Amino acid sequence: MRITGGTEPLDASSVHPERYAVVTKMAKDLGVTRKALVGDGSLAGKIDTQKYVDAGAGLGLPTLTDIVSELKKPGRDPRAEFVDVGFDANITELSHVKPGQVLNGIVTNVAAFGAFVDIGVHQDGLVHVSELAHRFVKDASEVVKVGDRVKVKVLQVDEVRKRIGLSIKAMQPHAAAPAAPQAMGRFNAPRFSGR
Repeated sequence: MRITGGTEPLDASSVHPERYAVVTKMAKDLGVTRKALVGDGSLAGKIDTQKYVDAGAGLGLPTLTDIVSELKKPGRDPRAEFVDVGFDANITELSHVKPGQVLNGIVTNVAAFGAFVDIGVHQDGLVHVSELAHRFVKDASEVVKVGDRVKVKVLQVDEVRKRIGLSIKAMQPHAAAPAAPQAMGRFNAPRFSGR
């Protein structure tokens, strides 16, 4: 919980109240107030975190690094930036999905037999292990992992059983088959004179 506009500047940050004392010590060592320290990246950058490590108080380097990061940019969101998958806005129901469509998706689950992909409808589609790549794949985890953004082609839709068959390999260029070795013809050994 963060409290903005209060008398305590750290209340608007994600620094836990148990750690206010160490921030007070950091500010004092820099010759500034806590209020001046919060949000001033250049001041916070001068803090030597090693100096405040205290195993007895549960203050390790990772915790102190997080505190200094929060002092530099209070209220930051620690989650990774969200990147839109790019679902087709016209395809929101299973009935909208048709064989042959090319859709953006995100891998939601991986099993040995294939990968489940969210394509923006209320039913994930399955990319069978045989549809992952133009090569033999023993286990789907060799090719994809949860969270991967993929482009898929719809192979089949079974509305009754609520199943969608998808292919990733259909969206990849097919590697050219290796050229067949050329016939060498009959080998003619050099003839040696009997000298």
